[in-house]
Parts: sequence; structure tokens; C-alpha cells
Amino acid sequence: MSEASASRAGTPARPEDLVDVAHLVTAYYTGEPDPDDVDQQVAFGTSGHRGSSLKTSFNQTHIAATTQAIVDYRRDQGYDGPLFVGRDTHGLSEPAWATALEVLVANDVTVLVDDRDGYTPTPAVSHAIIRANGGRTSGSGLADGIVVTPSHNPPTDGGFKYNPPHGGPADTDATKVIAARANELIRAGLAGVQRVPFARARAAAQGYDFLGTYVDDLPSVLDVDRVREAGVRIGADPLGGASVHYWGEIAERMRLDLTVVNPLVDPTWRFMTLDWDEKIRMDCSSPSAMASLIGRKDEYDVATGNDADADRHGIVTPDAGLMNPNHFLAVAIGYLFGGARPGWPDSARIGKTLVSSSMIDRVAASLGKPLVEVPVGFKWFVPGLIDGSFGFGGEESAGASFLRRDGSTWTTDKDGLLLALLASEILAATGRTPSEHYADLVAQHGAPAYARIDAPADRAQKAKLAALSPDDVAATSLAGEEITAKLTEAPGNGAAIGGLKVTTESAWFAARPSGTEDVYKIYAESFQGPDHLAQVQAEAREVVSAALA
Repeated sequence: MSEASASRAGTPARPEDLVDVAHLVTAYYTGEPDPDDVDQQVAFGTSGHRGSSLKTSFNQTHIAATTQAIVDYRRDQGYDGPLFVGRDTHGLSEPAWATALEVLVANDVTVLVDDRDGYTPTPAVSHAIIRANGGRTSGSGLADGIVVTPSHNPPTDGGFKYNPPHGGPADTDATKVIAARANELIRAGLAGVQRVPFARARAAAQGYDFLGTYVDDLPSVLDVDRVREAGVRIGADPLGGASVHYWGEIAERMRLDLTVVNPLVDPTWRFMTLDWDEKIRMDCSSPSAMASLIGRKDEYDVATGNDADADRHGIVTPDAGLMNPNHFLAVAIGYLFGGARPGWPDSARIGKTLVSSSMIDRVAASLGKPLVEVPVGFKWFVPGLIDGSFGFGGEESAGASFLRRDGSTWTTDKDGLLLALLASEILAATGRTPSEHYADLVAQHGAPAYARIDAPADRAQKAKLAALSPDDVAATSLAGEEITAKLTEAPGNGAAIGGLKVTTESAWFAARPSGTEDVYKIYAESFQGPDHLAQVQAEAREVVSAALA
């Protein structure tokens, strides 16, 4: 490969890679979406509405309409308590946050914002909602929340998500109604949207100590004392995101040997290394995006990274570098359910998404703990985390949360800070890094090879894939093994998975349509090594193509 064509993944960003923030914000206020263009409409995915002002898919019109739609929805549901509003460090987050306040205050909603006028991680908003409601999900005075974030997406993007009184991501029963109403308001030229000037809205918003309330409560969910006493040297990289001030406060308040590796916030993210596709993306599960922290792995006993809203975690150890998210989930489950949480009920279950590693299944079986496999999306773990029937819920994209030490609810949204600190607790309690623990799991259960690839599919094919039934799959074997299950519903809760999962004794694949591109995603895993995985992937394409024919 010539130098000119060599990938720049994992190398520092250059000036030409950076977004023009002034242009981005100007486009937010000046762009007007075409209500008949599907790409410029409000559409909620698994984590809210996302888009870019540069593509006229995330502008003040979208946010004003979406906020009014949330107001209308919560009024219809009888939610009359305060609404917590947080934002991350993306360039579009503060403008969208301002627009949301203007609409919320105009509608007489009691708005609670960060009392330091700072950034708020997603888990801190979930924690605030849970705390305010005391576990209630019905009745008067219920609080809910909005987080302005596109998560790990590039600097050009904005995001806006709603968390109902259960504290977790809104399900489709809410988001479909909200999106439909928002698009109706856009089509009507925002007639029906109430709004006041920002100065009045900001003056009416009340302050809430998101940071102090969250950080001071950490000993209820983690054995912070043990981490301190063990003297674990921790490196925490906020990746320029909303956790930036939280890590410093955690170090100070919990008296930990913790260094904030990079305290900078810059909406261009000029300090990032480029992701696999040479884009700036704050993906703490990506070796390319985390290259800077990986390069400093020997300076700390455990190093961690978070995405922009800190709902995801990346774990870096001196012996292994960046851990695969699936690997750390398996280790975390083995540790938590293996005796580290005696206050949890014996019936507490393990929750995983159906595209997470089967190593988790094998760990759960070895512990004799019940496993619940659900579709993709953290929302499926919310009911179990609320009532305490799920001790842990995690997904392959480095997102998870778990119960407090006494078995009560901590958060019902992904908590990257929590999982990052758990890595230090595991080291402090056992004297071994999470990656060393994973090596033990491999010795006990085998070494899985796991990967995700994309395959082309047009809109009609994606719709057909989402609606498949097991009878549409004629194949009886996969990569030399008999097919043991053909699933279009998650075995844990019977919910449609929006695609297909096929399993054998030692391997599986799952195919799901992309919500944003003309492709479908193939997740696959084999306990027979990389060559067998490649065979599974090749035959998965054939199986899906035959079903879509």
C-alpha cells in the first residue's frame, strides 16, 4: 500500500478534518427542513433523534417542534413533575439545549438544569430521574428528562433524546408519538409551538447539582473504599465529553489516585485520533479512536475512556490494551454475580442483547444464573433494572448498568462512568486486571472470534429483512454445523428483533437492517476460530440473500 493511500485511522486529526463550528451553529439557526424530505424529518432511533445542521436534519425547527411534542406527550401521560435537561459537548448541543428551554418554559414546565451551567452525562440525568421519582413510574409529580447528545457521533452531529419517568431511553410507544407530532408541527410551520426568549427561559430554569448528587452516591453502587485502599492508579480520558468535570470530582471526593488524562473540551475535537473510517468519532470502544490512551497504557493500572455523553465505556489495561466490549461485559458479569454483590437477590438475572457475545451465556451457565436475551437497544433492560429483577444489563456496543450494592436501582440508562470504575474495583478486589480475568474465561470456555460486517440492501430489502419469519429461512446448516435455532423474536422477552438470528452449537450470526444506510449489519461469532467465523459470515450472506429473494 502506498503512503498516499495508507489509512490515517488512529492518527491525530489534521486541520482539514475539523468542523467549522461557526458554520455549524449558523446552519442550526438558518436552515429550514423540507417536511416532505424523509431525510429532513424528525426520526427517533434507539437513542433519540440525530442529524446535522449541515444536512438540514438537526436545526432549531426540529428541536422546537420535538420539544413541544415532548411537552404534549408528557401532558397526555399525566407527567407533571420537573423535567431534567442535560447536554454534552457537541457544537450543536448548547444551541439545541437553549431552544428546548425556550419551549419548555413557555409551556410552564419546571425545568432543572446543571447548577454549574456545565455538561451533564446521560447517566447523571437517569440517576436524577430515578432519585426524584423514588422508583415510582405512576402517580402525580413524576419527573422525566431530556439529554441533548448524539453520543459518540462526529462533531458535525447533534442529538436529542427523551427519558420518561423510568429514567431510561424512551420506548417506541413514546417516540413514535413524539416524532409524529414533531413532524406535524414542522409541516404546520411551527404553529402550535410555544416559545419565550432565551433570557427569560434561562432565568426561569432551576439549578440542580447533577455532578455532586451523582458522584457522592457512587459508594452505594461501587466499593470505592477498596479501590482507594488498593491504591489503583487510574487514567480517565473523557475524550472531550460531558464526563470531563466528573472525573476530577470523583478523584477529589473519593480520594482516588485518578488522573484526568485529557481535560480539554473543544467542539472540533482536534485532539482526537481518527476512527477506522478516518472520521473524528468519540467511540471509546474503537482502537483507532482510543489510540492516544492506548499509547499510555503502561502509565496506569487501569485506563478508561468515555464517549461524549459518557454512557459508554472503554477499558485499557497494561497487559492487553483496549479490551473488546464483549470481553469486559463477560468479566464484569462474572465478577458481580460471582460473589461481589452479596446484597443482590439470588433471583437477579443477567440481561444481554442478542448480538452480544455468547461468552456471556457460558459465564452465566457456569454461575448458575438466569440469562435474558433481548433485542438490540438498552430500553429492553429498563423494566428489570427498575424492579431489581435484572442485576445487570449490557449491550455489545460498550453500554451497561447494574444495581446498587443493596439491590436497588442505580440508573436505567447506560453508565460509562460506572463501568469504567468497576474495572478498578475488579483490580482492587482480585489483584488482577479485567483482561487477565478474560484470559481465564477463555481458558475455561474457549476463545470466541466475533465481528460485524455490512452487506448492501435497498429500502425494500431492509423492510423485508425486518419482517422475516423463521419459516423464510430454508437453510438447515451453517458453516458445517446443524442450525439449532432460527430466531426473529428475542428468546428473553418474545419481542421482535427486527431481523434474524441463526445459531449452531458453536457459532451464530444475526442480521439487522441499518436505520441510516442502505446496508444490513451481520453480527457473527464462532468458538472455532477466525477461519470458521469467516465461513459463518460468508454463509450468513447467502442465507439472508436467499430469504430476501
